[in-house]
Amino acid sequence: MNLFTVAFTVLILNLPFGFWRAGVKKFELPWFLAVHLPVPLVIALRFISGIGWQIMTFPVLVGAFFLGQFLGGKLRLWWEVNNLTRRK
Repeated sequence: MNLFTVAFTVLILNLPFGFWRAGVKKFELPWFLAVHLPVPLVIALRFISGIGWQIMTFPVLVGAFFLGQFLGGKLRLWWEVNNLTRRK
């Protein structure tokens, strides 16, 4: 796998965790779990893909990680707003 594929996988992997994180109170245990549980999976992806630990991979994968968390949170907001408007 190349760096782009791994970054895209990291982004997709973090969407449900960002969705979960946006629905819990900040800095409580579920929030910390939503942020930190995907980290071992990202590390495993590094090993499986063989991209290694070159310095240029860190900003790309960290960016994909946080973008996935951010987009997952935005998805939750969108989902909640749309579900509330349907009930009315």
